Amino acid sequence: MSVFGFDAYAPAEIARRVSEAGVAKARLPLVALAMLGLLAGAFIALGALYYTLVASDATLGFAATRVLGGVVFSLGLVLVVVAGGELFTGNNLLAMAWADGGVSTRELARNWSIAFAANAIGAFGVAALVALSGYPQMNGGAVATAAVKIAAAKTALPFWQAFVAGILCNILVCMAVWLALAGHTVVDKVVAIVLPISAFVAAGFEHSVANMYFIALGILLRDTVDLTGIVGADHLNWVGYVRNLVPVTLGNIVGGSGLVALVYHVIYRRGVDRVREAAVRAEGA
Repeated sequence: MSVFGFDAYAPAEIARRVSEAGVAKARLPLVALAMLGLLAGAFIALGALYYTLVASDATLGFAATRVLGGVVFSLGLVLVVVAGGELFTGNNLLAMAWADGGVSTRELARNWSIAFAANAIGAFGVAALVALSGYPQMNGGAVATAAVKIAAAKTALPFWQAFVAGILCNILVCMAVWLALAGHTVVDKVVAIVLPISAFVAAGFEHSVANMYFIALGILLRDTVDLTGIVGADHLNWVGYVRNLVPVTLGNIVGGSGLVALVYHVIYRRGVDRVREAAVRAEGA
């Protein structure tokens, strides 16, 4: 439909597309799901790598660093949405298909668990490659220092702060995916993604898959930088990695599934006659 001159799907149509995509995602073969999960973890890691480069520039002001860093971080979700990938946080929208009755609890858990594990492997793989690539030594070693500072700050977060930051993050991530599904072209999708993603990054919210890369890289680089004065350096280890991911992941689920997918399910999908809806689409095909 045309909205103020723009060709975009209406919200109710986006909700239908999210639900149908959720059914398809939940029934992906294991190998395809795992490989797409690896790619998604690697893609988000590439966006995080881009962000770290911006964060290492001490000549930028606070707001400029945050906003510009958020814009370049958007690369990760652009790659996931356009090139294809199974991202745990975006897949929290499968809760809509589950609420519609199109996906069982077992299928939902299967998708989330495999995507999460594959995302972690993909993100860690990129972190390991980056640590060996010479990239951390850029800007006189400031990139390595920035990477360690980012990771240490994340591992030092209190449980409830990380949890709430995870909720707010995935509201924006899932809204970015939602808006991308409103568009028809690659340009539509990129434009839809950039603002919500840059907003969560600029605000310092917590994304579980991004943190799989950020914290892993910080741990790998820990012994290469001077830790004096770095907040949270004592927590920068694999225990700190898990302590961050648990509340952030739970918060991401609440934000994406509860406050986006289920809210829109109640607004647009509850009580919809699925048989009539399918018949109408078949007639129009």
